[in-house]
Order: sequence, then C-alpha cells, then structure tokens
Amino acid sequence: MAHVVVLGAGLGGALMAYELRDQLRAEDSVTVVTKDAHYHFVPSNPWVAVGWRGRDEITVDLATVMAKKNIAFIPVAAERLHPDEKRIALINGESISYDYLVIATGPELAFDEIEGFGPDGFTQSICHVDHAEKAAKVVEALIKTPGPVIIGAVQGASCFGPAYEYLFILETALRRAKVRDRVPMTFVTSEPYIGHLGLDGVGDTKGLLESEMRAKHIKWLTSTRVKKVEDGQMLVEEVGEDGVAKPERQLPFAFSMLLPAFRGIKPVAGIEGLSNPRGFTLVDKHQQNARYPEIFAVGVCVAIPPLAATPVPVGVPKTGFMIESMVTATAHNIGNLVRGRVPDQVGTWNAVCLADFGDGGVAFVAQPQIPPRNVNWSSSGKWVHMAKIGFEKYFIRKLRKGVSEPFYETLALKALGIDKLKETKNG
Repeated sequence: MAHVVVLGAGLGGALMAYELRDQLRAEDSVTVVTKDAHYHFVPSNPWVAVGWRGRDEITVDLATVMAKKNIAFIPVAAERLHPDEKRIALINGESISYDYLVIATGPELAFDEIEGFGPDGFTQSICHVDHAEKAAKVVEALIKTPGPVIIGAVQGASCFGPAYEYLFILETALRRAKVRDRVPMTFVTSEPYIGHLGLDGVGDTKGLLESEMRAKHIKWLTSTRVKKVEDGQMLVEEVGEDGVAKPERQLPFAFSMLLPAFRGIKPVAGIEGLSNPRGFTLVDKHQQNARYPEIFAVGVCVAIPPLAATPVPVGVPKTGFMIESMVTATAHNIGNLVRGRVPDQVGTWNAVCLADFGDGGVAFVAQPQIPPRNVNWSSSGKWVHMAKIGFEKYFIRKLRKGVSEPFYETLALKALGIDKLKETKNG
C-alpha cells in the first residue's frame, strides 16, 4: 500500500490527482495538499480583468470533486518540505507523510524583484483571479478617465501568451467603450522580438502579432528591462543585441499590466539536489528527481533552462499541453513504481495555444515545444476566439466532473484539423 501526496492543485495538481487515482492500485491512497480549496481556470483571467467573466464562472470546488473520486483533500498551505523524512510540514502545525510526492505548486510571483511592481505596487496582474478582479476595477476607472496604457512582461518572465492576449482583449474592450482613441497603448517586453514567446517563435507568430499591433496602432519595445515603477511612471531601458543598454526612458501610464518573472515557492526552494537557484524543482525525463527518486514534479514549478542567451533574460513557458503530458507520464511512472517496475514514460512536451484577442485571435502548435520541431504552425482569425470560449466551457465542465482526459491533446488534434475547427462554432 502506497500513499501518494500531490502538493498543489492548479492545472497540473488537479489533473495529477485525477490521473493518479486511475493509475494506482485500489489499496493505494492519494492526498492533495493545497492552500486554496478552489481551482480557478487561469486562461480565463484576461477576460475577468476586463469584466467579461466572473469568478464563479471559472471556479471549481475541488473538495467536492476530490471526495467523489476518493481523494483526500487538505486545503492548508505547506510550511516546509522535509524530503529526508518524506514529510511536509503544514502552516497549521500539522505534518503529512508520503511514500511518493508530486510537486505541482505552480510558481511564486516575483513582483518584489522590481521596485513598485505588481498588485501591491502600481501595476496590475492577471496571474491569479484575485489580481484579475482588481484589474477589472482599474479598467473601469480607465474607461471613465482615459490615459496611456502599458502591457507586457518583464525581464525573466517565461509566460508571454497571456500578455499578448490581455493587450488585445483590453484594446477590444476600450474600442467597445468608445474610448480607444484617447488611450495610447504600448507593449513592453523582455523578448528579443515580438512573438518570440520564450520559444523563439512558433510558425509566423512574429509576423502575425506585429501585424495585429500595427493594425490596432499599438507601439512596442522589445529587449526591455523595467527598472522601477512609480505612480503613473515606469522607468525602462532597452538593451541592444550587443548587450549594451540604451539611455533609460520614463513611460507615463494610467493603467499597466505586466507579467512577472517566476520562481519556486519557498516551502520547496533551497533544498540541495531538489531545487535550482530560482527554486524550481529538478527532474529528469521521467519527471523524477535524481537525489530524491520518490519525488516527482509537474507544471510551472519544474526547472527548464532557457533556449538561448538573449539581451534581456527570457524564460521558457510551461504551456497547458506540456503540463498535461508531464502529468500523464508521472501518473504512469508512479503506477509502475508501486507495482515494482521502473519509470518508462516520457512527456511529449508539445505546445498548443489559443490566444484570444477579444474578437479574433492567434493559435499555434509546436511539436515539440522546444525547437527544432516536427510541427511549427500558427494561424489567426475569429475562429480562435470561438475555439477559446468553447475550450473554456469544455475544460471547466470536465474538471467539475472529475474527468481525467487529455484536454489539450484533444485541442491539438482539432487545431491541426484546421478546416474542421473553423467550421465549428462552439470550438
């Protein structure tokens, strides 16, 4: 009899618990430990941040679902992992022991690395539904009193797709409110070029996204560091290909949303052999840690080196499809271990993305996510907007039912069948 603990219950953690329950033996037990009793569908946060979605529409009550699947559920945050003892200390003073552990915590948001940055400073965020709700209120104020807008992602960020999504969703919302003509918009990013996405581009994402920005009169700054943020002012510096910084610039703004860099959460960071200097968990191709082979990790908390050096640091994103493949491989591998076999499954690490722009969008498929690739495809159109809406409803409905199926793989197959997907109104 084995006890498997899943630490975290975001996209990776929730699916991990579901798939483990399907892969383990009847006598094995699964426990989920998480600081939040509810799952929020993060890809919908850009919609929440303009008031197009409410919290209840994108929320899943995990305790109810886990109980139906015979999964123990502890909605208490971790204080510290003690891997030599196979134990997790919780903030309420209790501890939980494990035979196998899957770290699926997601990241800590490194807003503190830039002065004045983040929801507790002078910029907004869409990384969490709480942040998105706060941003929506500031958007309401922006519509009443229009002014300059800055959207983007700072140095060290590894998640760029949502920044582009929110840029165009906000642009659409401002047009509908008939104030777009009074809102200059600038996209500020650490990427070396528009559409890099931390992946050196996918298909023609550079051309597609630049074209969208030109058509909508949006300016941009690439290879840019954010040095400091004050109320209504942002200090930035562009960096040339030679690594030499250009003179600093002050950018005024009435509203700004910039995605932060990520790092591992404190309870699992700083453990020799388990985490890297940024606190991300080290794993092999089987999602297994070398020093502590009973520990696995999936999702954004996994350490992945950047593709190549860039003038300003850029990380590699962990997209939904990649996370899903990590989850499936890990569930199979732990299932092997409890039966006395060795891990033999490897995640595919492909990327599938539907980036909604409010009334259109860009889609891309990268197989594998890190180049060189067998599939390197991107496209745009109103069908992407409809597909994103359909996928959101489909995913949340299945998650509420406790269904463990390859959501993103299904999406990829549809995306690769482009003509059929275009003909589908519900995605």
